[in-house]
Amino acid sequence: MVCGALLALALGAPPPAAQSATTGQVPDFKVEIWGSVLVDFGARMTEYAELRRTLAEGLPALVVTDDPVEILRAETGLASRIRRARAGAKRGDIFTRPIRDAFKRALAGALTAGICEAIGDDNPGEFFYDVNGTYPKNRPVSTVPPSVLAALPRLPDDVMYRFLDRDLILHDTRANIILDRIDDAFRCR
Repeated sequence: MVCGALLALALGAPPPAAQSATTGQVPDFKVEIWGSVLVDFGARMTEYAELRRTLAEGLPALVVTDDPVEILRAETGLASRIRRARAGAKRGDIFTRPIRDAFKRALAGALTAGICEAIGDDNPGEFFYDVNGTYPKNRPVSTVPPSVLAALPRLPDDVMYRFLDRDLILHDTRANIILDRIDDAFRCR
């Protein structure tokens, strides 16, 4: 900030604070402080990604193919190993209460009427699903708008955020497993 102000003065422009004061414009941005919750969530996701990597060893590599049977074979082989390793998986293993609360705050700050409408466009609605269960192939897969993704922590490769009605889930797309969920993660105004 100091360097920018000095550069602005050297070029004959008023410093940024003076620009805001003279134009009357207020910067439009939000700062979300995740703190230790982000570290905890990141550690849980790193642990899961490492588990999946270890369990994938020795399985045939997924290759680009037109044969859905090959894709399903690779997916189900990995999924069965993950399910055995996470046999006791339950809601809250990844999304602990403090993590759920932080996600709900972040989602509340990222949602607008337009974003809510976009979420509703391809949202499959609520359906029964288990943590550590399969995401049904006959259900649509929601996309998460980029502005919402920007407000949430990054995920390992092949793990996606998905909305199911108002719930937020973690979906491992490589194994097609639902890792965890936040019930009533958001409310649209």
